[in-house]
Amino acid sequence: MMAQWKQVQMQVQFLSTKTLNELYPQTFPMDVRCYLANWIEEQSWEDIVMDSPEQEARAVGLLEQITSLLQDLAQRNPNVVEKLRLQQFSRNMSVFRSQPLQLVKTVQDILRKERVLLSQTVSPVSHFSPSPAQPSESNRDVDVLVLKVLEIQSCRQKIHQLQEELNWERQNFESLQVQLQSHPSNGLDPNLSEQVVKLQSHIQQLEFNGKAIAKTRVQLLQDAVCCLEQCQSRLVQRIQAWRREQHLATIGAPFDDNLGPLQTWCEQLFGVNLKLKQEVLIEPIAELQEKLGLLLQTLVQSSLTVDKQPPQVIKTQSKFSTTVRYLLGEKVAPGKPVLLKAQIVTEAQARNLGQLGTIPSENVGELINNTAILEHNASTKSTCATFRNMSIKKIKRADRKGSESVTEEKFALLFSTEINITGCDTPFRIQMISLPVVVIVHGSQDNNALATIIWDCAFSEPDRVPFVVPERVPWKQMCMTLDSKFTSEVQTQRHLDRFNQHFLAQKIFDKPDISGDYSNMLVSWAQFNKEVLPGRPFTFWQWFDGVMELTKKHLKSYWSDGLIFGFIGKQHLHLILQDRPNGTFLLRFSDSEIGGITIAYVAPSENGGRKIQNIQPFTKRDLEIRCLGDRIRDIELITHVYPDFPKNDAFKKYYTDDSQPLNHGYIGVTMQTKVAGDTHPTSPSVPSMTPRSETPQDPSLLPSHTSYPPGPVFSNMDPMRNGSVPVTVPVISPFFSPQQFQPSFNTDSRVPPGPFHLDPVSIGLFPDLSEPPQQSSMEFEDILDSEMYRMSS
Repeated sequence: MMAQWKQVQMQVQFLSTKTLNELYPQTFPMDVRCYLANWIEEQSWEDIVMDSPEQEARAVGLLEQITSLLQDLAQRNPNVVEKLRLQQFSRNMSVFRSQPLQLVKTVQDILRKERVLLSQTVSPVSHFSPSPAQPSESNRDVDVLVLKVLEIQSCRQKIHQLQEELNWERQNFESLQVQLQSHPSNGLDPNLSEQVVKLQSHIQQLEFNGKAIAKTRVQLLQDAVCCLEQCQSRLVQRIQAWRREQHLATIGAPFDDNLGPLQTWCEQLFGVNLKLKQEVLIEPIAELQEKLGLLLQTLVQSSLTVDKQPPQVIKTQSKFSTTVRYLLGEKVAPGKPVLLKAQIVTEAQARNLGQLGTIPSENVGELINNTAILEHNASTKSTCATFRNMSIKKIKRADRKGSESVTEEKFALLFSTEINITGCDTPFRIQMISLPVVVIVHGSQDNNALATIIWDCAFSEPDRVPFVVPERVPWKQMCMTLDSKFTSEVQTQRHLDRFNQHFLAQKIFDKPDISGDYSNMLVSWAQFNKEVLPGRPFTFWQWFDGVMELTKKHLKSYWSDGLIFGFIGKQHLHLILQDRPNGTFLLRFSDSEIGGITIAYVAPSENGGRKIQNIQPFTKRDLEIRCLGDRIRDIELITHVYPDFPKNDAFKKYYTDDSQPLNHGYIGVTMQTKVAGDTHPTSPSVPSMTPRSETPQDPSLLPSHTSYPPGPVFSNMDPMRNGSVPVTVPVISPFFSPQQFQPSFNTDSRVPPGPFHLDPVSIGLFPDLSEPPQQSSMEFEDILDSEMYRMSS
């Protein structure tokens, strides 16, 4: 980034002498700005508050540093002329010793004027060099405003000087008239008469100049108030945008929670407003006074924001915390502490807040520890009220319509207080509402309540009426939401690829066809989390949330390394495994059980052919007992991760050492996973997992059209299990190269030889299946009926 002075230097040769004199006063000439350019721009001039006597010591320190730097430059400069000039500049700095804060104000004005100059001027060399980083929009706005205020103050000072001069000249004029009247020649003295005429003309000129400057000042005041209104409007929009970003962060959207720049912007506009108010009071202009009052009220009320939102799903009788921040905290009048009060409001009450701006009289819930004091933190320069141990003791529900559930009812926390601001005569009543929350009474409601919050965060409009959301949204929006929530919840950089997304669409729309574009189809709230999936006792969101929970707690590294395919439909599964050798497997999320991952693999059939088996899903409880890597190592029926990578190379880093140190004389034991029907010798008393064949061997048993099975996939499910879950498929881990593997069978003809190029979107072991396999142009039903699908050996 190019330093500010370097940019200014490019413009200096094009500036008039008048402009340069306005930029750099005699007390701080352009030479000093040039010699100390880097040091000046490294100091935090804007942090020094002019009205604060405590800052005077800091200003004295800066003055001493400038004097010392100039003296040092003089001593080291071989040019005698420049040496003398630098010494003179150093001595001239003594003018600020009686008022060191005036030095700070002078430098602040210089830097602001330079920034405004740069924002309004295009450098002649800008077409041939990279454009420098421009100051932020807020800084430019404030700089322009400050310059307008300075110009208004300058006009007032000129008017005052003219008035003093006018008063003096009028007194002289009256004195001359007395002399002329008392002259022996009856007032006909030519010298006195000439003086009277000249003085009278001068008085008229002063009066004319005063009126012209006064008119200019009024015009400047109107322009400044208009500019302040526009700047403040942008600030309010940015605060609203910050709140919107905070809302979207619930579903994993990026969010910068730093309120420092917005606080600085608020404080600067507050200062400009008060200065303009003072200028308007000198010569009252009712219209401008009223507008400044409204702008100040809006700014004071807009500066209250919920810095740390309460949990959006709150269980009654449970503690939670939240933090409210006031961006004009340093402007709060000293004296009585500012006490914020919180109360819970319904959706209907939240709507009335926007219309009436009043505090609801009816309490719909009892909040414990619902008050906190605004406290200023000097180190962070923030003023916050923290509610640390708040709790909802009880809640009053509204009358529900139709099949509406209690987990679909939205509330919010309303924070309010009365605040006195320095420089303002009357106190302000301010309030701010939190993001919507769902109140539950039992942990079993948490999943459904979270679905309400997800839908609200993802699909609500920024300027909506609280808390209106659409009933249906396009699938592409839903798909983006699911991907964002999944990656943020699991804390991974690997997103859902197009195959995962396609299966999720098949799942929510109950359309098992492997082809089809669902992006513009509309998904309803009922399809998301009200109606259970066909043949299942759970909704789409309950199933998807179960996958996220399992992946977050037990499968994060496997997913991030691309070893889990994830969500895959039965048709797709058959297509990619049907021509694979025995022992080829992939990992997919269970389709029939919440929070389960299963292994789909190619196994020999009884008639010498091959069939696709799915091992009973592993749930959170299973993986807490033995990790997925060790379970894959245990199962000798599976040998190669799809398409043809040896499992020991792919999963080696996830194997653990089963050997345990012998303590107290006991003999150590180990645990292994065994698949029912596996004839390989294993240690006794090993729990077995039952596979389920997914490939009918009799062509007459093939269905006329593909569909999901109406019931559970596995006939002998563990009675402790309560359903089935999403599907997964392995992807290549970045820690090994496919070139190292030497498979003992022919590889997939769809996988190109040589270096295996990874898909940057979803790094995995799988070839690009965006195009159908190049067997023929047959439809899927034809493939099912073909000899190829029967996989006879």
